[in-house]
Amino acid sequence: MAKLVECVPNISEGRNTEVIEQIVDTVREVKGVVLLDYSSDPSHNRTVITFLGSPDGVMKAAVALAKKAAELIDLTKHVGEHPRMGAVDVIPFIPIKDVTMAECVELSKLVGERVYKEAKMPVFLYEQSATAPHRVNLAAIRKGQFEGMAKKVQEKEWEPDFGGRTIHPTAGVVAVGARMPLVAFNINLSTSDVEIANKISKIIRKSSGGLDCVKALGVMLEERNVAQVSINMTNFHITPLYRVLELVKAEAARYGVHVIGTEIIGLAPMQALVDSAEYYLQIESFDFNKQVLENHIL
Repeated sequence: MAKLVECVPNISEGRNTEVIEQIVDTVREVKGVVLLDYSSDPSHNRTVITFLGSPDGVMKAAVALAKKAAELIDLTKHVGEHPRMGAVDVIPFIPIKDVTMAECVELSKLVGERVYKEAKMPVFLYEQSATAPHRVNLAAIRKGQFEGMAKKVQEKEWEPDFGGRTIHPTAGVVAVGARMPLVAFNINLSTSDVEIANKISKIIRKSSGGLDCVKALGVMLEERNVAQVSINMTNFHITPLYRVLELVKAEAARYGVHVIGTEIIGLAPMQALVDSAEYYLQIESFDFNKQVLENHIL
């Protein structure tokens, strides 16, 4: 059986379509890789790119993408709502078919070494690939962002895994690792007060004592004048989307605010969406494997 790995790099550019297309083209040009999706957010000034392929093909595409991002994106001029530390900010590998997590960890190490050698961006290994417990959480690595990273890498516990105590002067550093599928799930509020989104984010995220497998921060969507709770669901089996949405609704009500919409960035596993449909439709004795038509077709 053919081995399939998914890669979901995030680049720190969501406004300049010419730059985005040039970077995405590096994926299109690699044989054995299929570009599944790419989604840009001008407020975040960030693009999420998703592609799938053989381990070798995915490695070639990821390295080519990192090189092009480092060439075209200058973080000294970058402004956006989403925290970032690199031109390509994160490169995760996800096992999809006939590939183990251990194989994805090894793949991430090979890619990390090549990204430093070929793109000159120092690399932190994170999630399942982390070389120390304090490097598992991407938010901990990214703290300080690009502007504070040159000083951070001088600290004893924050030397990059590849690249020494340096950063690329315009492209920064990048996190590379292996992880389970996550869902990038954003909830928009009926307010322009980003402090409300920040307060709700603190309540729901795991690091502040909230829900397991939830990372969240408040951001401002300037073009819509809307505050957003921006969420990464790192394991939707443990904490489903509907549970987060209902908690956000309850907390928003404290401030006289309601949810005006949600969005999913990039791709999401079918199971994550069906779980929420089952909850809201109150379907009894539902069997995902037997009652979803696409499961039989595929």
